[in-house]
Amino acid sequence: MTKPADLVDIFKKRTRHPFRPRSSDIIDRLFPDFEPFESPGGSLITGPCQFMGKQMFIIAQQKPKPENLKTSEDLKRLNYGMLTSDEHSLILRVLNKARSSDTENTLIFSIVDTYGADISMYSAQRFQAFFIAQLIREFLRIPVRTVSLILGEGGSGGALATQVADIRGQMDDALYATAPPESMASIVFRDPTRIKDALAILKPTARQLKSLDVIDRIVPSPEDVTDCKEMAENIKQFLAKSIKDISHSKIKSLIKKREQRARKFGVNKGSGALYDIKRYIEKPIKMAFRKPPLDIRIVDFSSGIEVDDEYGGIMTEETDTKYVECGGGQGGDARRKGCGKLVPLKSFLDNFNTCPECGYSYTLGATGWIDCLADMGSFHELYRNLTVDQLLEEDSITGYYRDFLGKQEGRSHFHESLVVGNARIFHFPVVMAISEFYYCGGSMGVVFGEKFSRGIDFAIEENIPFISLCCSGGARLYEGISALMQMVKTIESVNRLKKHGLPFISILADPSTGGAIASYASLGDIIIAEPGALVIFAGPRVMKSSGFEVDENLVRSDSLHKISGGIYNDLDYFHDIRGIQEISERKNMKNSVAKYLELYTRTAYNPRKKRRKRA
Repeated sequence: MTKPADLVDIFKKRTRHPFRPRSSDIIDRLFPDFEPFESPGGSLITGPCQFMGKQMFIIAQQKPKPENLKTSEDLKRLNYGMLTSDEHSLILRVLNKARSSDTENTLIFSIVDTYGADISMYSAQRFQAFFIAQLIREFLRIPVRTVSLILGEGGSGGALATQVADIRGQMDDALYATAPPESMASIVFRDPTRIKDALAILKPTARQLKSLDVIDRIVPSPEDVTDCKEMAENIKQFLAKSIKDISHSKIKSLIKKREQRARKFGVNKGSGALYDIKRYIEKPIKMAFRKPPLDIRIVDFSSGIEVDDEYGGIMTEETDTKYVECGGGQGGDARRKGCGKLVPLKSFLDNFNTCPECGYSYTLGATGWIDCLADMGSFHELYRNLTVDQLLEEDSITGYYRDFLGKQEGRSHFHESLVVGNARIFHFPVVMAISEFYYCGGSMGVVFGEKFSRGIDFAIEENIPFISLCCSGGARLYEGISALMQMVKTIESVNRLKKHGLPFISILADPSTGGAIASYASLGDIIIAEPGALVIFAGPRVMKSSGFEVDENLVRSDSLHKISGGIYNDLDYFHDIRGIQEISERKNMKNSVAKYLELYTRTAYNPRKKRRKRA
């Protein structure tokens, strides 16, 4: 097994060796009759060929070679090797071709080698995160046998989009992680040079990932990392054996196995009836528990008079009344947004952390969203006491992670970043899964994924609609690849809900980013967003640090809602993606959700099977 101390050398000298064979080199050697489809960029190679007497569609990510980086224009292409939304759209078309072929004699082979998905403004405005979610969903349910291989580097949801397969392989010197090590070090340690520490948390090696059931087989690499002939031969043997093995199974059985595997991601200690007994149902959340956001400043206003901008507008208040400065930050931070008025704290909270004067809003915690959406006293929390310690083995929880979790104490009434419960919305019974941004930034971890999955099971058991509220900063990097796999787990859960014909309404709050928006949050039958919500796969800070230009206004909900209006004019490009259907202010969100619940109630029916007439 590779020692942690050796990982940096493997990463620099083998995984990212400039002359390491690329996908095109392997394809040229193994598939002489390969006919590539025209691709909109240089990072995707896809097309049909014959292998072992079967029709095979190849979907391969292509990192640039040294000869591709000779001109200044080449070097300016920051997304070289990362698939754009255009290329993801092409992959969906290829999957449709595979679906319409003789599925019993058709195969899909994915080759993964990428830092991640393209995070440019171009792709972000074309619903890049939604495409990633759709691809994972399709690979989970497509009635075609599939094989994937991590050739060199697998990064983030960009790799996951095509890695979910019946048999998943990885070269023994390849690395597959939630984020590139440099990005991980920058985010967690604020120091991009701490790659060794980042790799220790990510646990990206083939042996580590096999033990976590992220991959199935390890493919040996040649001693000489540039030896394309030997590498291609090893891959050929892996592919031939994989195809032979899955050919013995029926496609329905393989799909079921994909689903079962997805449900187990992040549950290392096991689950079952004994764990279900531990579910704790919390008492109804009371309005008295409301608190202002942690990142704003409370002002004890003592002058007794607030002068309004309107002529003669004078408001007298008691001297002990607390106020919030609209747009002001905690600890005297300079105000850059909002109108700057002093708003009574009670009015601010009654309006769900939104200024009643100008509409500027702060991030709302789970308690606030429950008050906003659920009938008073109707919300009962489920699975409240589920923790990381119950799901992950002790050695999977690093000291860094323990320290991080310790810092979350007192920031929220809840014990995790997802709050699940049954409730009523204008008397309609529902299950709600609400992100708690004030716990770990609403990040997706193993508890998040498990609670989401159990919430879906509860909705199916009770035969009631499922409502999700996304307010998340992305995957919880401290959990490594297990956090990334929660994207697959939540998507499988949504698929399970849809099989039972139950509605799924997704609400996008500010912010909706990372793995959350690239998985369950973009798969709602109806997607409603609050005004000004940031809806993007990679956050602006990550984009800027990578050299990409950022205009946040173009990836806010209002702008994306306008773009969504034109989707029906280009369905060949967007496939099943419909974007954001509605923008609703927080004070109106409950009514917006209720009208869709009303529509479902009035139109849903269970058709009875026709009885056969006796002869």
